[in-house]
Parts: sequence; C-alpha cells; structure tokens
Amino acid sequence: MANVQLQGQPVALLGDFPELGSQAVDFLLVNKKLKDVSLQNFSGKKKLIYSVPSLDTPVCASSSRKLNELAANFPDLAVLVVSADLPFAMSRFCGSEKLKNLVPLSTMRSDSFASDYGLLIAEGPLGGLLARALLVLDEKNKVIFARLSDDIAHEPDFDAALAALED
Repeated sequence: MANVQLQGQPVALLGDFPELGSQAVDFLLVNKKLKDVSLQNFSGKKKLIYSVPSLDTPVCASSSRKLNELAANFPDLAVLVVSADLPFAMSRFCGSEKLKNLVPLSTMRSDSFASDYGLLIAEGPLGGLLARALLVLDEKNKVIFARLSDDIAHEPDFDAALAALED
C-alpha cells in the first residue's frame, strides 16, 4: 500500500502500484459507448495509462489537454485516461475540449482496476476515486514506466513517461 498526498495531507491507497518490469494486470473498464474494454483491445500497441481522480477538476482537465497534444506525436500509442467519471461525462469533456488522441475509460462497473494497480484512494474526501499516476506498457503489457504522483493535486511528469516510449 502506497501513501501519497492531497495538498500536503497524507492519503492511503489500496493495493500495490505496479513495479517497473512487471507484467500489467488485465483490466475491465468502460468506454464512452458503455462497452467493456480490456488490455486486449490495445493488443500489439504501446500504452500510456494516465489515472486521474476526475476529469472535472482543473489539474486533470489541463493535464489531459496537454497529454492530448503530446499524444499527437505518437500515432501508434494508445493513450488511456482512466477515472471514476461516468462515460457520459468523460465523452462530454473530451468532445468540448476536442481531445481526439485520448481514450477515456471509466471504472464505473468495478474498482478492480483501481485496487489491482494500487490506485484506489482508501479514505477521505476523495475516497473511492483513483490517485494520479502514469504508466507506460510495451506491446506485450510489460511495465516500462511507472510513476505515482507524490501529490494528487500536482500534474505528472509527462516528459519522463514519453522518454520511456523512445527507449
């Protein structure tokens, strides 16, 4: 169980965050068309997974816009943004922001992704939501980059994650 912060206050997370070199656990998430999606849907592609508490926050919104711009440089990369937001809200956000390079995915049917990846916020005002993290998986779902944000309210280091794609 990892501990991160939310504006300087400790926040406990449930589960174990993936280690570099480990095999990513398969997941079942929900896309904007309410269809179940797993790692198999992105078979043969590198994947960047960005988990956020909610797209409806200033940091999540601005970092998703930035990630969308960066993702345009990697056409063969699946860029997944995972949150507990409902698919309707995620779709509305991506549409209004014209985010075409992101695949928004929801944990609405199960919190297993959050707990399997050590991202489930255990308690407090954001209890039940996901912590902010970046993961990069290779084409065979091996973890080649893993960084949990020290503070959930801070934007992650996208440049470090993207550098892992170029190695």
